Amino acid sequence: MESDDPTVVCVLAVTAEDVLTALEANARRNAGAVLRVTPPFSGRMRARLHLEGTEREYEDPPPLHVPPERFVRTVPPFPTPDETADELRSDPSATYSRARHRERHENAVEVWRERIRESLLEETTIRTPAGARTVRVAVLG
Repeated sequence: MESDDPTVVCVLAVTAEDVLTALEANARRNAGAVLRVTPPFSGRMRARLHLEGTEREYEDPPPLHVPPERFVRTVPPFPTPDETADELRSDPSATYSRARHRERHENAVEVWRERIRESLLEETTIRTPAGARTVRVAVLG
């Protein structure tokens, strides 16, 4: 049954890739990435990747914007190229080169992504106009 009331939502389905992409975009460039739940609302809804502030005005009811951090137990710090370069330069068993730096940074980002995948939650709290609501999370893919 569809409704204008977001409190009917019991389950949010989201892909791990959408959560990862949103977290990474926000960490790299503060992109305003969220997971958007678009009305009409029902018991099971899909939360999709969205850049907040890129839309026109919403009709009533507006969609829910869920911060990607809400889907993860703990968000580890995103590795920066400078940190990776410092680690490589301080490694006595490695010689710095641009190629090694790029490879090591790509590996650090992949480790970060895996840590996110491992800490996806089974339930989360979303904010609705009527207040906070705990929902189950169904991770797709």
